[in-house]
Amino acid sequence: MQVFVLLPAAGLGTRMAGPQPKHPNDPDSASHPSLGTPPKQFLALDGIPILIHSLRAFAAVERVTGIYVAVRKPEMERVEAQVAEYGFAAKVHVVEGGDNRQESVAHALAAVPAGPEDIVLVHDAVRPLIDAATIERTIDAVSEYGAAIVGLPAVDTIKQVERTAHGALITATLPRESIVQAQTPQGFRFDLLQKAFAEATADGFVGTDEASVVERAGLSVAVVPGSQVNLKITQPGDLELAEFYLRQRAR
Repeated sequence: MQVFVLLPAAGLGTRMAGPQPKHPNDPDSASHPSLGTPPKQFLALDGIPILIHSLRAFAAVERVTGIYVAVRKPEMERVEAQVAEYGFAAKVHVVEGGDNRQESVAHALAAVPAGPEDIVLVHDAVRPLIDAATIERTIDAVSEYGAAIVGLPAVDTIKQVERTAHGALITATLPRESIVQAQTPQGFRFDLLQKAFAEATADGFVGTDEASVVERAGLSVAVVPGSQVNLKITQPGDLELAEFYLRQRAR
């Protein structure tokens, strides 16, 4: 059984704002003048691009056969150079991404030389602090159930709301014990994910994550315990928190 990892990294990260420290080889803001800052996956975390942190985590797992990262066409050469610089060239393949996450995953999925029983993990490129133990648990869960995601139990009270012209109105309070916040990696047997994506494409369905596409196909998805440290870097304050976690990890 082979294990392949897909990292969709073609997003523009419009929620990040303001100047950010960058590695010398990161794209500068001139590459994306409308944003004023490079896409978040290329921002520096402890002097290293966020994307490289994510790649490094999976490249260090012996059971991972290959990693396919989907980026925008103008960034492919730059990412290939970074992959070579940090020593991942033998395990990482760069493919052209799509206009949204689902298209990027589909492009990467099409490039993977996987068999029906092989495992595919999809991971947010901007979750750089994923740890090897969680990756291993996800692989084990996919081996057992066919599909599994990393999830974090809800801590806050969850309200369901209706959006109106005057704001949101609460329509229900959801029991926290039945709610998890989805993280990544999200893993699937290759044939199940391929079939679910084909059905979604045929029907014009775009899911919020890979699990939603697989759930739509009527398949059950297991949950592997996640961690607050496995945060998704979305806003500027997230970078500071990730730096803190990195310092704690280095002690």
